[in-house]
Amino acid sequence: MSDTPSSDFSGLEGGQEQAAEEAIQEVVNWYNTQLLAERRAPVPDEERVEELKVGREAALADQAQLATADAEESGRIAAVYAARLRELKEP
Repeated sequence: MSDTPSSDFSGLEGGQEQAAEEAIQEVVNWYNTQLLAERRAPVPDEERVEELKVGREAALADQAQLATADAEESGRIAAVYAARLRELKEP
């Protein structure tokens, strides 16, 4: 499983910019929490730190896309990130 969200929003329906913003922010928060925990580990896994940083940057880039997204695209982004958050939180 990769920690980098896909930017392919095709095939998903509905939603609003606020829902997309919140979904992306939840994913960014997850990455921030994981990064903090990894950096505080007695022996941080630098590869994991890099993977987490890449995932967070991808989410932040998608968040920036929201400024120009229409309602349909915002809905797709919200759906992708809601699913991504569920995937990240799986044990």
